[in-house]
Amino acid sequence: MSASVHAQTKEEHLNALRHSCAHMMAQAVQELFPGTKITIGPAIENGFYYDFDSPHRFTEADFPKIEARMREIAAGRHSFKEEEISFEDARRYWEKRGENYKIEILSGLRGQKITHYTHDTFTDLCRGGHVRDTGELQHFKLLSVAGAYWRGDEKNPMLQRIYGTAWPTAVELADHLKMLEEAARRDHRKLGAALGLFSVEEAAGPGLVFWHPKGGRVRLLIEDWLRGEALRRGYEMVYTPHIAQSKLWETSGHSKFFRANMFPELELEKTPYQLKPMNCPFHILIYQSRLRSYRDLPLRFSELGTVYRYERSGVLHGLLRVRGFTQDDAHIFCAPESVESEIEGCLDFALAVFKAFGFERFAVELSTWDSANASQYSGEAADWESAQGALEKVLKARGIPFRVIRGEAAFYGPKIDVKVIDAIGRPWQLSTVQFDFNLPTRFGLEYIAADGARRRPVMVHRALLGSVERFFGILVEHYAGAFPLWLAPVQARVLTLSEAQVPEGKALVERLARAGLRAELDSRPETVGKKVREATLEKIPYVVVLGPKDVSSGTLSVRLRDGRQFQGVKEDNFAARLSKEIQEKSPHSAWPS
Repeated sequence: MSASVHAQTKEEHLNALRHSCAHMMAQAVQELFPGTKITIGPAIENGFYYDFDSPHRFTEADFPKIEARMREIAAGRHSFKEEEISFEDARRYWEKRGENYKIEILSGLRGQKITHYTHDTFTDLCRGGHVRDTGELQHFKLLSVAGAYWRGDEKNPMLQRIYGTAWPTAVELADHLKMLEEAARRDHRKLGAALGLFSVEEAAGPGLVFWHPKGGRVRLLIEDWLRGEALRRGYEMVYTPHIAQSKLWETSGHSKFFRANMFPELELEKTPYQLKPMNCPFHILIYQSRLRSYRDLPLRFSELGTVYRYERSGVLHGLLRVRGFTQDDAHIFCAPESVESEIEGCLDFALAVFKAFGFERFAVELSTWDSANASQYSGEAADWESAQGALEKVLKARGIPFRVIRGEAAFYGPKIDVKVIDAIGRPWQLSTVQFDFNLPTRFGLEYIAADGARRRPVMVHRALLGSVERFFGILVEHYAGAFPLWLAPVQARVLTLSEAQVPEGKALVERLARAGLRAELDSRPETVGKKVREATLEKIPYVVVLGPKDVSSGTLSVRLRDGRQFQGVKEDNFAARLSKEIQEKSPHSAWPS
């Protein structure tokens, strides 16, 4: 029977195309590198991968050969054919071929429908989702190879994962490859090192970030802006410990539902403790510190709280995936009748963040529970449906387009996820607003209502940056390291041509500092050309060159980051323009074109 999938949407078609490419790549790899065993090969965002157990160590030098064989297979226009097969027949099939990973996958499918998909000489254990035939697979490219533990478990064998991308047209493939080139240029890990912003030190361990002075300055600016805005919006700042007794995480449910992402326990005075993976139970303890009245609500607790999560080493990625990070975490305790207005306030705050930091586009997702897997969540079905309905109502009332992502809710409640779109069109998960009816129940939270009765509050979790580390990494890539003036660690650098201008250079830097500008002096006995090139590489927004004529005329020669130059600029005018640009938080230079 033909396995042709007539996709109803562009997304379904792309997934079918990419999944089919993964099968085609697996065929090519097994033919070219005997002894290779196959595991899984799903479609992913913008591409696909397949994990192999092979005696051959794959490198990108192998890609042309693999791609050439893939093109031959594609030219054969081989149909993807489905065969429903019994458990025993499937087991015999894979045992005969010595494919132990497929046998292990099969062992978890007993009692379910089992299907094989075949094209040309290649067969895979697969649920399906394919194009009609390999002739549709024309526009693909292999991208990289990486290590990946079988089933993501470090106790299992290390496999080799080959990533690729595939698109319906040559134009779409070319555009995507161009975007990847630009993304590589913007890689925050490379720019972080080149600009002296941060590092991850091997002596301390993977996934732990060290902020260098320039990165620390930018981080401080981000945090100060966020704290000020939170206070203006009625939040109270709180501070909580980094560790707590394990029984707290048992009460909250994290020990049951989040155990795999928590650091191991440590024992103090015969009592088990754990590093906190989240801040919410701590804020709950503050709420519980005294009996609350309806007059106290809503209570909005905000904290830049550092948390610790055990991320596998294979998924750590610069600032975007780390083991220790600081969340801009807030928890709102409110009466049920005011939860919708609080969610609206959180969305307004999120939009203010996007505007302040120069993100003009975003996409919204409503992450719901999966009722078919209710054991993965805490709480009753009726509560889940009610909570999801409240979030959906707010989004519709605000006219915000969104799509529903089933099964992506937190274990304690549904959530609104907001993805910002960066300068080269990539979506990044950023803000989250979560409805939580579970933790107030688990901790027995109460408040005295107007009628004197004790009632249970609703809790809203809100993180707008996601984490300071991740947000910083996204900012670096969005701006390619060229931060807008208000965030730039050094806003202006004064360069002297010779020793004779050094006294005036020092005085100028001091005057600019008194005007609230972050300025520094480069008086090294180097050529001005070299000093300008270095300032350009460091992405400093404004460079002032002081020569004999500038000192004698009392004016400045100003060079902008984009290469434009202005002579005879008055110092007051220079400082005023920069101050205006900073005040307006403009992502672009305020200097006239």
